[in-house]
Amino acid sequence: MTAPRATLQGGCHCGAITLAFSTALVPADTAPRACDCSFCRAHGAAWVSDADAQLLIHAHRPERLRRYRQGSLAAQFLLCGECGVLVAVVFEDSGRTYAAVNTGCLEERDAFASTASASPQRLSPGDKLARWRQLWIGEVSVQLM
Repeated sequence: MTAPRATLQGGCHCGAITLAFSTALVPADTAPRACDCSFCRAHGAAWVSDADAQLLIHAHRPERLRRYRQGSLAAQFLLCGECGVLVAVVFEDSGRTYAAVNTGCLEERDAFASTASASPQRLSPGDKLARWRQLWIGEVSVQLM
């Protein structure tokens, strides 16, 4: 039997970027991953993903969507260039986009369980990509409106 799905809404503070995360995860039972890299710590990011979920990101003001790479340069962080909110991280592999959502930008941010620490920088580049393919959202659409 398929678990019921909910669509968690979110976005940046100024509304230039919105997202819809359709998942069977129950926020109260889900511990977001707090990456210990300097970039994620500086942004207070806590990541959630579900390999069976769908994520739709709308850039209502495409000129405000900023992409930033750091560390291994494999992933792109998506931020609003106006209000500065970090909304998601994506990486592309063989024509497929994978993503994780920063729970801080979700309307239900306070419904999630306490964060769990994650240290992807300790993984080899190959192990990191394999982990992302396994854990991150596998159906992602970024729409520039």
